[in-house]
Amino acid sequence: MNLPGRYWQRLNDGRIQCEICPRLCKLHNGQRGLCFVRQALENQIFLTTYGRSSGFCIDPIEKKPLNHFLPGTPILSFGTAGCNLTCKFCQNWDISKSREFDKLSEVASPEMIAEAAKSNGCRSIAFTYNDPVIFLEYAVDVANACRELEIKTVAVTAGYIQPKARIEFFNNIDAANIDLKSFNQKFYKKICGGELNAVLDTLKYLKNETNIWFEITTLLIPDENDSPKEISSMTEWILEHLGPNIPLHFSAFHPDWKMQDYKITPHYTLTRSREIALANGLRNVYVGNVHDKSGSSTYCYNCEKLLIGRDWYELNDWNLNENGDCQYCGTRCSGIFEKLPGKWGSKRIPVKIQNNSYSVNAQAP
Repeated sequence: MNLPGRYWQRLNDGRIQCEICPRLCKLHNGQRGLCFVRQALENQIFLTTYGRSSGFCIDPIEKKPLNHFLPGTPILSFGTAGCNLTCKFCQNWDISKSREFDKLSEVASPEMIAEAAKSNGCRSIAFTYNDPVIFLEYAVDVANACRELEIKTVAVTAGYIQPKARIEFFNNIDAANIDLKSFNQKFYKKICGGELNAVLDTLKYLKNETNIWFEITTLLIPDENDSPKEISSMTEWILEHLGPNIPLHFSAFHPDWKMQDYKITPHYTLTRSREIALANGLRNVYVGNVHDKSGSSTYCYNCEKLLIGRDWYELNDWNLNENGDCQYCGTRCSGIFEKLPGKWGSKRIPVKIQNNSYSVNAQAP
């Protein structure tokens, strides 16, 4: 359904300027922004995907990826359609680049979503698959419904959002994974159609003005954003502006959408980048989209003992005490932990939400 949106203004020439993200799309009545889901109608902005989803699935929280927020617990994931960036490597392009609303086959109120999460034993809900910034009003209402049932909310986002909208959006979020596409403005402009500084501003805002737990992911694309020089510059910036404890995930690229002619990221590129980040002072650095027990596990930065062992999304070691401290030396491991880890494992289970009810499908591969 259409819902009046927030963060816009009328311009002197009669157009409506959307102010949800740095694109600041200037629209005549009837026109849609680049994201396709925010539309100028009746001399204001409407969100045209409110209450409609591309699907729901219960995932391990490590799949977001979040390694330091309620490890081992299940999270109910969903998204809508559209995106405010134009990343040529998008791995969810059929959703984020969709111009066909028939992909939004599930209709669910915020209360239905929260109840489905609670009933399925999920500790949290993830706004993911496409960027939740563009469906801010829906995400905020879902977050409010979740709060009533003590369900946490997680935003998987590129952090491409205007300062005023950013305040409301993140005030309703408990944890986030920020997709830092590159540490190169040319890459952002050419490959993603965006601006690096806007994302860096979001990261600094999260660190300095919120209590949100957040982690960072960078997808390494061969010969585009994977040079040792760029990785060193990026991790030095993270250390200086965000501190040593923010987890950083280096993820392997697989050819998709408009970058089918690129090669898969070599494993050694991921491990080399991780070594650079650790040498530059970051304490929690991971590799993803590859099988690497060592590179996906958590270690104490003080005594270097294994704290959380991971094999893909399965937790096979847990050496934190009930306060989240290292059992060997007592050093605090940064994050949001419970006394015991969750036992969800690597299961991925689709959930159907319809007609004020839900059903859990058979486990998907």
